[in-house]
Amino acid sequence: MKLMKQLVALSALLICGLFIASCSKKPAQTGPPPPEVLVTTVTPQDVPRVLERVATLDGFINANINAQVQGYIISRDYQEGSVVKKGDLLFQIDPRPFEAALAQARGTLAKDKANQVKADADEKRAMDLFKKKVISDQERDTQVGDLVGPSTGPLTTMSQIDPIKAVVTAGEGPFTDFVSRHPDATERNAYIKSLEFDLILGNGEVYPKKGKFYALDRNLDTKTGSIRYYVTFPNPGNILRPGQFGKVRFVADIKKGAMVIPQEAVNELQGGYQVAVVGNDNKVSIRPVKMGERIGAMWEVTEGLKPGDKVVVQGGQKVREGAPVTVKDWTPPADALVSKADQQKKP
Repeated sequence: MKLMKQLVALSALLICGLFIASCSKKPAQTGPPPPEVLVTTVTPQDVPRVLERVATLDGFINANINAQVQGYIISRDYQEGSVVKKGDLLFQIDPRPFEAALAQARGTLAKDKANQVKADADEKRAMDLFKKKVISDQERDTQVGDLVGPSTGPLTTMSQIDPIKAVVTAGEGPFTDFVSRHPDATERNAYIKSLEFDLILGNGEVYPKKGKFYALDRNLDTKTGSIRYYVTFPNPGNILRPGQFGKVRFVADIKKGAMVIPQEAVNELQGGYQVAVVGNDNKVSIRPVKMGERIGAMWEVTEGLKPGDKVVVQGGQKVREGAPVTVKDWTPPADALVSKADQQKKP
């Protein structure tokens, strides 16, 4: 019995020891999941270099209307902002002083003719009878309206708005770059005449009519270092008016076989550039690259990448060399290739 009690006690101790040992084991720890990144696949492509510039609309021809004679305005026969055509009456100046002057001139002419007849009859008295007689001034009724004349300034301004002109300003850098791309004057003129322009209105809508290049200023503005050029748009319904703001957009040229990636995918470090590339094993490698021209929100890679490479666009701050990642495709914005401001050709 004593032996049995010792065996039972020993068994109980073993069971308790095993229970305590099992309870003291900690569950295996698992690391955090790989960070998620958005990637773009490098693909050689023909990339349109789309430029966008702010523009102000102006009349194709603007003309000031000035009074050619002095007199009082008695009526204005148009409405501000209305469309007028050749022959339409704009202002009336009181005709009575001019009618009186005309009557006086006709009377003087008749008298002079009589004097001429008399002079032919009597040559000795010709000089005395040929003198011009001045009649008394005619009284005028009180006039209404402003007194205008050749020296009183414009009465109004008229603008031809079909076609309408868009005034665009370009910086000296882009202008110099343009000339360097097209050094031959004949080819340059043919090129700019071939361009088609879109007009983006203030509400973001695209005007349905295409514009054509019209003219370039002869010199740069010495104060701003910029130059203006002009684009004309058909405006048959007079929808567009001088003073409106908008943007002109056009395809400057096509870069053949360019490998472009989003600018936000490129990190600058000590004067160099590098990108994060995800391999087939979903691990990251950091590569140095050489960059070319910026095209809108994109950037041309000239060295360091090959077709098919997956470049991290977003989430790059969460990765390091050799780290695993979870990959999702990046979707470019619709206007990724649109250059919305003057940009340098090289970084």
